Amino acid sequence: MKRSGWWRPSPALVIACLALFVALGGTVLAATKIDGKAIKVKSLPGNRLKVGSVPGNRIAPNSLQGSQIRAGTLAEVPNATHAGSADTARHAQTATAADHATDATTINGHAVGCATRRREFAGACWDLQASAASVTAFEAVAACAAKGGVLPDLLQLLVFDQQPGVVIEVEGEWTSSEQPMGVDSWAVAFVQNGVHTNVNNPAVPHHFRCVTPLLA
Repeated sequence: MKRSGWWRPSPALVIACLALFVALGGTVLAATKIDGKAIKVKSLPGNRLKVGSVPGNRIAPNSLQGSQIRAGTLAEVPNATHAGSADTARHAQTATAADHATDATTINGHAVGCATRRREFAGACWDLQASAASVTAFEAVAACAAKGGVLPDLLQLLVFDQQPGVVIEVEGEWTSSEQPMGVDSWAVAFVQNGVHTNVNNPAVPHHFRCVTPLLA
């Protein structure tokens, strides 16, 4: 007797086919039903997630590192605009101070400029008029020191005499220049009429003028 041409699958093959269909159906179901909200925090590694698949509120604080964040996607940090303008502001304040430096009346609490009857010369304030009285060189040094100043240098006094309105006393004015005269003996230079220079015993009286700093 001949067998029929219809082939009957074996029970094992039927079970295998059913398992395949179930597996395929499960994948489709997972693809359509699973989204970012269904994923628990730390349940998947970062390299398994697609861009935009997980909203920000599903990411645990401090769970991302800087290398995992695109800097170009970040907005400006709060107060960054203030930080960006801080350097410009510093330069602006410096420029303003520089613009008004010539108009300043005080620097760090010190008065700037020369008082009346004094003239700015060589970076200091010089008395326009010599002292009314003639005194010794020691007394002249003490008088200038009391005003925070010193006697002028010999060469500087000669140049200052060339300024308009400056007249050196005929009897002479003390300078700070000294000259040794021997063992334990020395003399102090003085100027007469702006052209004559000489040295004299510091105990001999002469007029003087003081040189004080611009900052008082």
